[in-house]
Amino acid sequence: MARVCQVTGKKPITGNSVSHSNIKTKRRFLPNLQTKRFFFTEENRWITLKLTTEGIRTINKNGLASVVKNLRAEGKKI
Repeated sequence: MARVCQVTGKKPITGNSVSHSNIKTKRRFLPNLQTKRFFFTEENRWITLKLTTEGIRTINKNGLASVVKNLRAEGKKI
């Protein structure tokens, strides 16, 4: 599965690893992904989401029901 947050859409970005002698080589910066289970009371079931920590904070702030509603409006399967 891709390293993409299901809520925020954050994905890996590329940059340079810079040594002490200023030699640059390509590297990837990965998002801080966590696999998290939430109990979705509206459907009386557990859902598992792959989220960044920012996505977890978004769910804590806005509520799981509104986040799932927005994801389904975008056409994502939850």
